[in-house]
Amino acid sequence: MKLTSNDPFWLIKNGLIESYPSLRQDVKTDILIIGGGITGALMAHKCLEEGYQTTLMDRREIATGSTSATTSMLQYEIDVPLFKLSGTIGQRAAEANYWACSDSIDELGRIIKKVKSNCGFEKKESLYFATYRKDVPDLKKEYQARKNCGLPVKWLSTGEIARRYKLQTSHGGILSAQGASMDAFKFTHDLLDYNHQKGLKIFDRTGVKSTEYKRDKVHLITEYGNSVVAKKVIYCSGYESTELIKDDFVKLLSTYAIVGERNQDDQTDLSGTLFWSTADPYIYMRTTDDNRILIGGEDEDFLDAKRRDELLNEKRLKLEKELKKMFPLYKFRTDYVWAGTFGETKDGLPYIGEHPNVKNSYFLLGFGGNGITFSVIGKNVIADLLKNKRNALAQYYRFKR
Repeated sequence: MKLTSNDPFWLIKNGLIESYPSLRQDVKTDILIIGGGITGALMAHKCLEEGYQTTLMDRREIATGSTSATTSMLQYEIDVPLFKLSGTIGQRAAEANYWACSDSIDELGRIIKKVKSNCGFEKKESLYFATYRKDVPDLKKEYQARKNCGLPVKWLSTGEIARRYKLQTSHGGILSAQGASMDAFKFTHDLLDYNHQKGLKIFDRTGVKSTEYKRDKVHLITEYGNSVVAKKVIYCSGYESTELIKDDFVKLLSTYAIVGERNQDDQTDLSGTLFWSTADPYIYMRTTDDNRILIGGEDEDFLDAKRRDELLNEKRLKLEKELKKMFPLYKFRTDYVWAGTFGETKDGLPYIGEHPNVKNSYFLLGFGGNGITFSVIGKNVIADLLKNKRNALAQYYRFKR
């Protein structure tokens, strides 16, 4: 599956940071991680910390799938609002998941500091604003639900938002103190390099031709005919997991993003905040560390890569129009436009853990708008499962829930 189109900004900005060899020999390992994006990198980091002999493989160049296309907005918000999720899985469980996402942002910051990644990680506030007046009642319910469980939020009126950000299309919103932004592509390379020096084996451009799941191991044959034997396999292959798991467990969507030219004007009223709207599909926006605006959205059902890519120019024009409505005085010219594929689950939660039809394997599939935070949570969940240790969140992420 082709997961991105045109030229994602992060890939152009960074270039090909590091290249790893394809697999040329047979391998035996404790843990085999399939997927070399940010999720696989985080999982490999955890496995190395836990003392496992770990190997990572990807069918393409490292981090050039969904990780190169992500907007890297780090938010604790789940695609399903807290007050609605509480009605689905219970208030205590919903609050636990929201708090886990909040804590994961700080944990990610600590990892970034540990590996000395120059990925532009910056803590920010997050504004979830009502696009239409009809959205306000539900948004106020959401504000109250977050406030009641102690999340650091406050309500901003239409006037306060206009004065603070010059945003002209809001009808009030929730300002959250917890959020961040980063360059996930750069961080993934930095994290893998850090662990490669500590013994992580990394092979890119290596696809799997066949897999045999045995009682006490998994035996894979690569496209080059090499054998890989692992005690456990952890699939961090995101939306491509639909090629392996035939359950109807995720809806694939196409999302679009544009990045403007560097702005020479002061953007301090925007640079400390992440923005996203109640529109359906919602619009999301952030600044980059080199003073650009990145805006995305215009999601629609994924049919095929050709159809997705044919819409690039149309979606670019719509996003430019949306930005003009939001910030009529802002001077914006598009520098890059791209599309990516992401997944949506019925409850907004990821799928993490074992699948009953796949032996000796685990899946870390951080679907949704905050897949990076779910990846941070998921690496800890799977680390507990590997040790047969109970994890309080695992029940909410199981398959066939």
